[in-house]
Amino acid sequence: MLNILFINPVVREKGLPMHVPYGLGIIVAIAETLGHRFQVLDLNALRPPDQAIVEALRADRWDIVALGGITTTYGSVKRALQLLDGALDYRPAVILGGGIITAMPHDIMSLLPRVDLGVIGEGLQTFPEILERMESKRDDWQNVLGVAWRRSDGKVIVNRERPLVPMPEIDQTPYPAWDYFPLDVYFSNSSQLFSEEAYFTRRRLDVNASYGCALICRFCYHLGLTGELQTVETEEGNHEVVFGYRRDVRWHSPRYVVDMVKHMKNKYQVDFVCFLDENMMTMHRSSKGQWLTEICQLWIQEGLQPQCVRDKVPHDLDKCDGVHWGGTSHASQVDEKILPLMHDAGCSWLCYGLESFNDRILKQLGKGALRKHNIQCIEKTVKAGIRPTPNQIIGFPCEFFDSIRDSMTAWEELGLMVKPFFATPFPGSEWYYKYRQLILEQYDGSLEAFLLDLGDCTEVTANISLNFNKCELYGLREMMLNNDKRGIDEYEKMWHQHHDQPVLDPEKIPWFAKYKTGEEDKYREEIKAYSEGRLIEVVKGPRPTA
Repeated sequence: MLNILFINPVVREKGLPMHVPYGLGIIVAIAETLGHRFQVLDLNALRPPDQAIVEALRADRWDIVALGGITTTYGSVKRALQLLDGALDYRPAVILGGGIITAMPHDIMSLLPRVDLGVIGEGLQTFPEILERMESKRDDWQNVLGVAWRRSDGKVIVNRERPLVPMPEIDQTPYPAWDYFPLDVYFSNSSQLFSEEAYFTRRRLDVNASYGCALICRFCYHLGLTGELQTVETEEGNHEVVFGYRRDVRWHSPRYVVDMVKHMKNKYQVDFVCFLDENMMTMHRSSKGQWLTEICQLWIQEGLQPQCVRDKVPHDLDKCDGVHWGGTSHASQVDEKILPLMHDAGCSWLCYGLESFNDRILKQLGKGALRKHNIQCIEKTVKAGIRPTPNQIIGFPCEFFDSIRDSMTAWEELGLMVKPFFATPFPGSEWYYKYRQLILEQYDGSLEAFLLDLGDCTEVTANISLNFNKCELYGLREMMLNNDKRGIDEYEKMWHQHHDQPVLDPEKIPWFAKYKTGEEDKYREEIKAYSEGRLIEVVKGPRPTA
């Protein structure tokens, strides 16, 4: 039996702790099922001072300190590991998992030398094997799939990827171990400004009903959960992680999903559930319209339908005894037939990543949606009685005044008010690899400086816009929000006085030709070349200086 300290790092320092860490919750549940001793230190929920962290580290003698999360947790992970070394007079094994290491294992283990073992991609089978080997005092990781480890000479080795857990075996996954996290903190931050029901909720928890997304949006980062993660062998016999276009989306059965929500309702008295899925319509279409249909039908049959929906009366939190919910959809995949049933089952909002209302931009993103799809999905969702929550982004590589105006025009036509996020090349996204040199130029060549600067896309970090600098992006977004069309017209005239023709399609620029990723084999070779130090050319072009 091992003694494990699980650490949930701070996700976004400027944001409230709103979501119990779903993946870490499952890993904790696995450790509990296997009979290990453990404690959970939730830095994201508690935001403790350093001294309190040190006291927690000294509270027991740990065999393993396990932590992980998405890339934006890098600063918190680094600080926790610094405190770990200073707090203890012995050396527990440190295991790091999640997107933070999956996207760039060699880089992260180089930046964080205290990490002994990295879990690459899905950890449902990898983590139990790690615990079994450590319990039996075996420290040879050569044949363990899905890990990065340090050889005796300190060299980082990345093993081959581990196959994903197939359907229907994915239904054997335990529910997250919610009991070990400070739910009072998370419940106090349940409110989300997506719908009336979401805003007034008192006790919300999250569900992840599927793993991955079938789309290839070039700005989206991947966590190795959709079959897109592969490893390629380097010339020296090591491996590097690459992300291709293969997709193997898996999802839980409707019975698993509804039983989980019933458990949440009975044990924690939740009144709202947020589906964390990247795109719920992927599973619905892949199942020929059955997945969401069966979930909604079971939701109603099992007594989870909210009272206000059932009785067709305004929502009253003190009287409503069911569970409302919200999730994600996709402009080109939305099914008009399922929306009314979703509403009847308690769906009060659907989030749409519309990104832009300009077809030129949308085609370059690889979203499989056009302006007409964005407009239609809003209209269909409103008609069904569900509130659409539109997300948009500006600062794409080929953003220009035409795309900005197209979005403003659509806002007027649809009656929307949207504050766009800024395009951010998160590690694991196609654009991170494509623009890596351009990114590092903005941080004096320091990858760590970039990682420490990453946030939630509400601020410009690394700018990948080929037409606008950071100051321009902030100003243009402000004019968009103020509907200042005249100001935008005036600035466009000024822009043309100081710049050459805008970049509207990077694939047609000579210096960009070798970065084209339309063919997966070439893309794989590009990343392989980088991992071996052979890719040294710097991306350059007519982009304005910051």
